[in-house]
Amino acid sequence: MAAGEAVTLQLGPYAGCVGSHWWGLQGDACSDGKGSFGTSRQDASSAPAQLDVSQDVYSGSSMQVWSDYLNVQLHPRSIYVIQQYNHNGESGRLEAFGQGERLLQEHGCVEELEDRLHFYVEECDYLQGFQVLCDLHSGFSGVGAKVTELLYDEYSGKGILTWGLTPVMHNMGDSQKNFYRLMNTALGIVHLSSHSSLFCPMSLNGSLGLKPQPPITFPYINYDASLNYHSSAILAAALDTLTVPYRLCSSRGSMMHLAETLNFSGRKVAAAWASVPFPAVYGHSLPDVLHTYQQDLPWKLLSSCREQNVSCCFAQSVVLRGICKEGHISCPGKQPTSPLDAFETAEQILQQYLHAVFPGAFSTFHVLEQPCMTRPPYPRFFSPLLTRQGFLLDKPSSYSAAAVESIPVLTSLQSSSVLHTLLYSLYKDLQKLNTRRWASFFSAGVEQADFHEAVEALRTLSQCYETGFGDDKSEDETDSD
Repeated sequence: MAAGEAVTLQLGPYAGCVGSHWWGLQGDACSDGKGSFGTSRQDASSAPAQLDVSQDVYSGSSMQVWSDYLNVQLHPRSIYVIQQYNHNGESGRLEAFGQGERLLQEHGCVEELEDRLHFYVEECDYLQGFQVLCDLHSGFSGVGAKVTELLYDEYSGKGILTWGLTPVMHNMGDSQKNFYRLMNTALGIVHLSSHSSLFCPMSLNGSLGLKPQPPITFPYINYDASLNYHSSAILAAALDTLTVPYRLCSSRGSMMHLAETLNFSGRKVAAAWASVPFPAVYGHSLPDVLHTYQQDLPWKLLSSCREQNVSCCFAQSVVLRGICKEGHISCPGKQPTSPLDAFETAEQILQQYLHAVFPGAFSTFHVLEQPCMTRPPYPRFFSPLLTRQGFLLDKPSSYSAAAVESIPVLTSLQSSSVLHTLLYSLYKDLQKLNTRRWASFFSAGVEQADFHEAVEALRTLSQCYETGFGDDKSEDETDSD
C-alpha cells in the first residue's frame, strides 16, 4: 500500500497546463489495469484531490489553455478563481511577486483557501503531504510563497514537495518583463524552498537568468517550444515519473522520506533530470542500452541551467519505468559487452550502473514495468523511430507518430553541484540590476530590505552545493558573463 494520500495544489496557468497532462497520465495508469499506483482520495464522482488556483479557466480555441486538455472530472471545489485578475489581456495579469503575496494576505482569500484545503484533507485516510505546482515566473510565485507558508504552519510534519514551473519564454527583449520574471523567480526560489520539504525548479528553458539560452531539445520528440501544450506535456511525463517513489502501492517510502534523502545540509533545492523517452532499443537488453552511453547518461537537465554535466552528485532518487524487470541478460551464447551483463534483474543492473557513474553518491532507485501512457490528449510529437510502446527502431516505422501509446522514461531527482551554478548565476544577475528603475515592482508589495535579504539568502543557498573543487573558478566565470 502507498504511504498515504497527497493533496495537490496548482497555482497559476502554466501549473494548470502541467497538472492537466499529469492528471491525464495518472488516469491512464489507473485505467490500465495493472494497479501499480496509489491514488489520491476521491469522492463518488471520481474527482482528484486537487485544488487549482488560476486566472485561466475558460477554454479558448484548440489547446490554448489548460482546461482544453483536462480529461478528468474535477470536484466543484477544486477550482478557485482569482476574480481580481482575469485572463483577458496583459493588464489583468498577476505580474509581480508582491501582488501574489498581498492576495494571500486578504482575509477572504485565505479563509476560502483554508476551507477548501480542510475539505480535501478530511477526505484522506492518511495524509502524507502536499504536492504544490506553482508558476515561478509570475506573481503566482508570491501566491505560492504564502500557500507553502500556510501549509508549513498548519500541517507540521507533513511533506511539502513544491515544483516551480516556468514555460519556455519568448520576447526576451522586453526589459520590464525580463526584470519581473527574474525577480519573481529569485524571490520564489528563496521563499518556496524555505517552507517546503523540497523544492525543484522545472522548465524547458535553457536558462532562468537574464541571458537567454535555447530551449532544451530531445532526440526523439519534435515539440514546438512556443506551445505550452507541448512543453507542459514533457514536464508532466517527468513529474509523473519523479514522484513514483511515494506514489507506488508497493512503496515503503513517503513524500517526506524522499525529501529527507535529498535535503540534508540545507540543500532544500533539487534538480530534475529526465530521458523522455528513455532510448531503449527494441530487442536489446538493458545492459546493452546503458553500455552504449557509458558515463554520458541520455537524460536532460530540466532545471534550466546551462551546465548539463554533473561534476558532483550528493544524493539522488532515480526511477526507470516501462522496462520489464526480468529477462535483461543478453541472449544465451552472446559474448558479454559490459560488466552489467553479469546481473539478471533491472534493479541490480541499474544499481550497479549508478554506482559506477556516481561513485560516492547516495542513490535510491525504483524500477517499474508500467510505462508512461501517452494516449490523447497527450501531444502527437514523437519521432517515427519509435514503436507503439516507445522503443527505438533502426529505421522509421510504417505507422505514424500518433500511434505511440506509451514510452519508457528515466528520471533523477538530484542534489548536485549544478544547483550551485544555477543559484549563484541568478544571484549575480540580481546584483547587476538597477532596482531603482523598476519601482513599480516594489510598489506591488516587496520592500527593498526584504529583497536584499532574499538575494543574500540565494547566495547562501548556492553555497550549500559547493564541492570545494573549482567552485571559485565557476563563480569568477559567472562574474565575467
